[in-house]
Amino acid sequence: MSVPTRTTAGATPTADSARSALLNGVEPDDLSRDPAADTPLGLAFPDGFGWGAATSAYQIEGAAKDDGRGESVWDTFSHTPGRTKNGDTGDVAIDHYHRYAEDLDLMRELGLHSYRFSISWSRVQADGTGAPNQRGLDFYRRLVDGLLERNIEPLATLYHWDTPQALQDRGGWESRDTAYRFAEYAEHVYAALGDVVPVWITINEPKTVVQNGYITGHHAPGKRDEPLAYQVAHHLQLGHGLAVQALRATGSSARIGPAFNLHPCYPADDTAAAAAATRLYDGYENRLYLDSALRGHYPADVLADQGPDSPLARSIRDGDLAIISAPVDLLAVQYYTPYYVTGEGSTEQRHATSEAFWQQIYPDGMYDILTRVTRDYGPLPLTVTENGLPCPDVLGPEDDINDVERVAFLRDHFAAAHRAIADGVPLESYHVWSLLDNFEWDQGYEERWGLVYVDYATQRRILKRSALWYKRVIADNTV
Repeated sequence: MSVPTRTTAGATPTADSARSALLNGVEPDDLSRDPAADTPLGLAFPDGFGWGAATSAYQIEGAAKDDGRGESVWDTFSHTPGRTKNGDTGDVAIDHYHRYAEDLDLMRELGLHSYRFSISWSRVQADGTGAPNQRGLDFYRRLVDGLLERNIEPLATLYHWDTPQALQDRGGWESRDTAYRFAEYAEHVYAALGDVVPVWITINEPKTVVQNGYITGHHAPGKRDEPLAYQVAHHLQLGHGLAVQALRATGSSARIGPAFNLHPCYPADDTAAAAAATRLYDGYENRLYLDSALRGHYPADVLADQGPDSPLARSIRDGDLAIISAPVDLLAVQYYTPYYVTGEGSTEQRHATSEAFWQQIYPDGMYDILTRVTRDYGPLPLTVTENGLPCPDVLGPEDDINDVERVAFLRDHFAAAHRAIADGVPLESYHVWSLLDNFEWDQGYEERWGLVYVDYATQRRILKRSALWYKRVIADNTV
């Protein structure tokens, strides 16, 4: 069976000096510039294009035991010795739960049009079932109202990997019942926020839950059971479809869709074996999720590879694919890396990597995946809800963080997206991952992905060079 693997070679970028700005919005008068990174390319985006940034609940909120929040699988996982670097947890994270107003002002300072965030299931339902926790819903209402007051569109994600631990104890996504509990949770959230949230994302990156949570085991819930992983995939997809149906049942005019991390797969050489292996690899990476949600069937090659008696095959019931393929209004695309597949089904590194060893930096992959989705699945509106990289950000003596590598990375990926739009891709918006440095799952706090530097000891926020550059991009609507 072909299962995606990660490359292991890494390369650490270098940085030169520049000055940044503080949260108070005072910009420095002598921001040094690297022409290769900061000089505008003159690429104007369509009028009304949405520029945003993204986060997720467990990575930023903290307040792990406040106001009735229950424990999630990531609380359990991060508190298990050896699971995260340095034993880091999201107990405090960057304390967004208490500092959200400060962070909202920061978003306004940057000029964001849209903010993509996630809602903590265990903050709304401590054990994943039953009546909602009003204090949890009130927090998200305050957050959304604060966004709207600052003319920033809320884009809310229902699930970003933080399954309530009590629900996990009853089987989690291995159990079909969890998909129905997820739909009930979604109904509570829609009832509380449906009048003020115009765009919903159902499930974030089901593939990551499958691969990292159930195959490699380095994400929560930390299992290593490959056949079972694809039963989980089916139930995640079912949960997505049920959540779409639940929103439609409210009569809401809000838009809804899933968020898939999609990665272009290329043959490592021109042999027939590499072509065949790449096709199957793509089935597991991309088509398993795209075909079921947008075409109403699973890829035949993946089903054949799994086998008729696999947990995946046994999990599929009559009517499931009709639920999973309930019509959506948009697709959220998340792009980080390409894969180059050998005839044996392994992968090779072809490009320099970021500080994340698995991430090959290849901006043309953004163009390829966006145009592929439009070519293969039609003119469904698209939004990029994650794209970014970690950098060796170091706070300088004058509060300067010169993340020129991030500026260059974003510039090149924005340019690839611009080219895709010019070639007919209906891309509406782009959300950089991430707004702020945060808890990066099993990597703890060692990797910094944010536009905004967070001094974890003091929780002080400091705009990086990339944030100032992005502010100019947004203001000009031009890269």
